[in-house]
Amino acid sequence: MLEKRIIICLDVKDGKTTKGIKFKGNIDLGDPVEMARKYYLDGVDELVFYDITASHEKRNIMIDVVRKVAETIFIPFSVGGGIGTVEDIRSVLLAGAEKISVNSQAVKNPDIITEGASIWGSQCIVLGMDAAKDTEMPSGYRIFINGGRTPTQLDALAWAKKAEQLGAGEIVVNSMDADGTKDGYELTITRMISENVGIPVVASGGAGKPEHLYDVLTSGKAHAALIASMTHYGEYTVESIKDYLKNRGLPIRSDYRKQA
Repeated sequence: MLEKRIIICLDVKDGKTTKGIKFKGNIDLGDPVEMARKYYLDGVDELVFYDITASHEKRNIMIDVVRKVAETIFIPFSVGGGIGTVEDIRSVLLAGAEKISVNSQAVKNPDIITEGASIWGSQCIVLGMDAAKDTEMPSGYRIFINGGRTPTQLDALAWAKKAEQLGAGEIVVNSMDADGTKDGYELTITRMISENVGIPVVASGGAGKPEHLYDVLTSGKAHAALIASMTHYGEYTVESIKDYLKNRGLPIRSDYRKQA
């Protein structure tokens, strides 16, 4: 079994890390650069930085914050929000990110996946998808864009398969129904997509305790688990989560942190 990864997500709005429940009621939690540094020193495997209002506000991502975060950590770092052109991708990668995540912009212009992958490689291109239950969709899940504000006609499973064909190297499956609830990941959609694509799938939305990560990394067949609330509010540490998973027999990525 491949090593599983623990990824922490920093949703950023107006220069501050923020967190809500089901994409609503967001509260500010602190400076993203300081939080990124803390999590790096805590031993997290990767970080994801989402500029959560960039697409909705039709503006470019905050490159200055990306650059500061990249200068502060020495682990894989993915950036998403408002990335819609090859030049946007170039700017983010030059600012220090290892990967870029496209979500709303990929729905509007799927070619951005192929263009990015052809220049920088599939390993740099992550598809982020915000999905919610909808019985009208063949898979039972509909894709939303613009920070969960706008429903599309895309079926979640069909979109995941297409994104892989277009060149995406990884998919982050974010359950809008579970987001911020801390009641556990949405195992059904995570497993469905993991079983139907040949690229890594990252589960997102709903983590509240280490058992939830174990469930999604085993029953949900995810390659990695993305967390936010359970560490942002100090209920758990990266080390305690990793220890729990290791004690239950899961192969967890080695700790690459460097002492500052």
